[in-house]
Amino acid sequence: MRRLVILSATWFGTGFSPVASGTVGTIAAIPLYLALARLPLPLYLLTVLAFFFYACWASDRAELLFGEKDSGKIVIDEVIGFLVTMTGVPCRWQWVLAGFFLFRFFDITKIPPARFFDQRVKNGYGVVLDDVVAGIYAAIVLHLLLRFL
Repeated sequence: MRRLVILSATWFGTGFSPVASGTVGTIAAIPLYLALARLPLPLYLLTVLAFFFYACWASDRAELLFGEKDSGKIVIDEVIGFLVTMTGVPCRWQWVLAGFFLFRFFDITKIPPARFFDQRVKNGYGVVLDDVVAGIYAAIVLHLLLRFL
């Protein structure tokens, strides 16, 4: 079980990157998005919802294993955030790239209520929810771009 938690929470080891582990973890989320992007939207949403709960569980357990709150090694939260960002977005490289940069921007800036979840909610949900909020912000901007471009 320990191996599964570490493998999941670090998203196959990308969380051990010595620099920008969140960015590396987000890049590593792209293949999962590409695999899920062809699903009908309701099934995509159901999958993302299930992955959300799994990410919270894995993050919570990883915090205990690493002995750190919201450890930089935990990047499964970036994965779920990116999947939220890309909800309903066409699977084209331009939109994947835009989604990547928008998600990273909102994840780094932690615009409220993301900052609240990051600072006040302690456990796996706190680790994951700020990234979900960042993903929602990025998805809104992406859908506005889709609408007006």
